[in-house]
Amino acid sequence: MMRIGTSGWQYKDWRGRFYPREVPQRLWLEHYAAAFGTVEVNNAFYRLPERATFEQWRRRTPEDFILAVKASRFLTHVKRLREPREPVARLLGRAAGLGGKLGPVLLQLPPTMPADPAALDETLAAFPRDVRVAVEPRHESWWTAEVRDVLQSHDAALCWSDRKGRPRSPLWRTAGWGYLRMHEGRATPWPRYGRTALDTWAGRLAETFEESYVYFNNDPGCAAVTDAVALAHLAQRRGIEITRAPGRVPRWS
Repeated sequence: MMRIGTSGWQYKDWRGRFYPREVPQRLWLEHYAAAFGTVEVNNAFYRLPERATFEQWRRRTPEDFILAVKASRFLTHVKRLREPREPVARLLGRAAGLGGKLGPVLLQLPPTMPADPAALDETLAAFPRDVRVAVEPRHESWWTAEVRDVLQSHDAALCWSDRKGRPRSPLWRTAGWGYLRMHEGRATPWPRYGRTALDTWAGRLAETFEESYVYFNNDPGCAAVTDAVALAHLAQRRGIEITRAPGRVPRWS
């Protein structure tokens, strides 16, 4: 199963492109969840919502909808994974409002943060084993066997990521499931992805994982939605089971 969605859903320039102009912004989540089966909640990184907000999202979305949650920057950028138990407990206490719709928690680390396997191990140990965690390091010092062993010992996924058609991390399999973030493509108009790049990623995921999550973070100009639809189409052509996506397929120039 490949779960395909975007990183967030509240982008004003999606109005008239993905969201019909007559649909008010307060109903955008319902519109999004009818079209896609999953979303990455990236605004939790800047300000962790109250539990009541997570509960509202649970009630407003279909039963099969999954919300991945980007962890608060307080844990990853302020504390830099130090003393993780309280911020992890606060995050999970609020995100528990999603109930069974809670997907993976994403830990995106600062690009200036060098490898700290001990802090990573302590942080991952603070999560219950039934909560999936993906880790997106962005400093090259993290690509070591020790870090890989830490991730594997907690069944935590190394977050694969792409910028301009190139992997930004090693393509390690450290968990029984995969997590991919698509940040910026090289196609026209910017920041779109081309068909070849998307098909290549579909193949990599299918060859490595039976279950994966893919989120497009190239939101300007509604590129994320367009590329998510295109990936869904290409994955289906490969015989990969996917979550729902809008039926229309973009034309390629």
